[in-house]
Amino acid sequence: MISLIFNQIFKLSATTSIINSHIQEMEKLVSSWCKNKPLPESYIFPPETRPGNLVVPTCNSIPVIDLSKAEGQNRTHTVQQILKAGQEYGFFQLVNHGVPESLMNESMDVFKEFFEMPWEDKAMLYSEDPKNSCRLSTSSVNYAREKIHHWRDNLRHPCHPLQSCIKHWPQKPTRYREVVATYTIEAKKLGLRILELVSEGLGLESRYFGDKLSESEILSINHYPPCPDPSLTLGVAKHCDPNLLTLLHQGDVSGLQVFNNGEWIGVEPLHDAFVVNIGNQLQGRVLLQLRVVDGW
Repeated sequence: MISLIFNQIFKLSATTSIINSHIQEMEKLVSSWCKNKPLPESYIFPPETRPGNLVVPTCNSIPVIDLSKAEGQNRTHTVQQILKAGQEYGFFQLVNHGVPESLMNESMDVFKEFFEMPWEDKAMLYSEDPKNSCRLSTSSVNYAREKIHHWRDNLRHPCHPLQSCIKHWPQKPTRYREVVATYTIEAKKLGLRILELVSEGLGLESRYFGDKLSESEILSINHYPPCPDPSLTLGVAKHCDPNLLTLLHQGDVSGLQVFNNGEWIGVEPLHDAFVVNIGNQLQGRVLLQLRVVDGW
């Protein structure tokens, strides 16, 4: 019994040491030090890559697609809208998509609560190791090696299969797992529905994309604290998504830009909408299939 108590005390001491180590690491999070402080040199991008003070035009021509019409007489038209948007922009905004507005709002509230929690409640989640399935980090996976950091904190974890993934998710806020599980289930359904419509438009079986490529589901939450000089830094650098599909809920956060026809165009946040990004895997398959169908 004494030995058991000793082991418990030893484990508690070791755990406390680990937590303290994680708390020290968490001092790298932008949200932990940025309040009322000037922009550090390590976050200032070179002049040729920084956003500057230029006003990026808001794009009203990024397609906005009403998914509810896919169930009626306009289904074929909706399918063609999705294909055309994917080919011309690689992006479109989706409204009336079936994910309840109340669930979207509650999920955003839970994410906000998470980032506002005290350090000690998040410390064990901080990691710079991309192999960690559920991790809280800052800037990018290259934080230790990059010369210039990005102005963002990020929480990322897998969502499928839910039963095995959920046990690694944050335990606080207490409603996190329940709310986010419901949200990711609905998002998964929406993603598969979009892929089904793409398949239909290409003359393929409805579950053509329902293979191993679409099984994986990753949730990534970006947190952008108020910045003292946004003209000098970036939250996320220009990139292409390598996956099949990305569903982005902007909330009321502007700043998303799409490169189209040689210029960057701002995408205005729409209430209760998802921005859909056709990833490289899906674009490659779509273009390949179009070449076969159209005889390119």
